[in-house]
Amino acid sequence: MRVSRTQAAENRETVINVASRLFRERGFDGIGLKDLMKGAGLTQGAFYKQFESKDDLAAQASRRAMESATDKWSAATAANPGKPLDGVISFYLSMDHRAEKMDGCPVVALGSDAARQGAEVKASFEAGIREYLEMLGSWVGEDDGEKAGNKAMAVLSTMVGAVMLSRVVNDPDLAQAFLDAAADQVRETVAI
Repeated sequence: MRVSRTQAAENRETVINVASRLFRERGFDGIGLKDLMKGAGLTQGAFYKQFESKDDLAAQASRRAMESATDKWSAATAANPGKPLDGVISFYLSMDHRAEKMDGCPVVALGSDAARQGAEVKASFEAGIREYLEMLGSWVGEDDGEKAGNKAMAVLSTMVGAVMLSRVVNDPDLAQAFLDAAADQVRETVAI
């Protein structure tokens, strides 16, 4: 049965959204095309009409995951407009975010996997990371752009590392300690 262009476009978006979540949960190599397409409610044959390869889908899903993450940062800042960084710290360095493997930060979930992927996947991550850094740089309160950039990089590295470490330990108290220590360090770094 032929699918309309509109339906094909909707199917493509569905596959990208599902892949964005499933890759974060299982890794790029942790799920095959058959299961990805099943998760999207489509057949494996439909994949090849929509994407050049699994790498093509990985790049697009990575872009979508990074967009979703920056949207969450924007929502956190909108909820705390007077102190936007506090809003991000509260959401990002939380046990709730730690538990959001399918919908959490793609850098935390897929960073080491992305480092082994091709240029297109890395470009998707780089664009999202640059957006994170731009947002952070605007909040660190430095007049010197270079110092603000360095602080933003330190803050992002601390936050990503803390969430990643909190996810690899079983002990919830130790996980919370990583998140709390990072929140304290970030606040100290930017003097908020």
